[in-house]
Amino acid sequence: MSVAFAKDDSAETAAETHLPERPVSQHPNRVTEAGLRALELQLQQARAACDAASTIEDINERRRQMANPLRDARYFAARVHTAEVVPAPVSNASVSFGSTVTFSRIDGRVQTYRIVGEDEADPKAGSISYVSPVARLLTGKAVGDVAGSGDQELEIIAIA
Repeated sequence: MSVAFAKDDSAETAAETHLPERPVSQHPNRVTEAGLRALELQLQQARAACDAASTIEDINERRRQMANPLRDARYFAARVHTAEVVPAPVSNASVSFGSTVTFSRIDGRVQTYRIVGEDEADPKAGSISYVSPVARLLTGKAVGDVAGSGDQELEIIAIA
């Protein structure tokens, strides 16, 4: 049998372990103090996973096991390095980074979100990124103000 038809596990495995980098936003990396701590924790966890995988004797399995943690470690190291901690708002007079804002929608739904950095945003847990469309509409507005137009009108009920 020709070598051209032989399966080369090491070349195939090496190709399997190449992962694209995690995308990094072009926006400033603004974070709350809690957001920075969360990024630092995720970096520590990624490094610990790399350390654990580095003990695997089989080189191909080690490459497979290290691919995700290495990529995550690079991402979180960059995010920690570029993080701009924004102090908590000193006033609740208007919506700003770190504010928790309650608003009503034109369809009657009332929602509450805290405006945070991109990496710490989790809408299901009540936080949205400061670059999200809703946060951009609300930023700078005060209680009673209506932001948006048409079917996207949001009336601010409370700011905390």
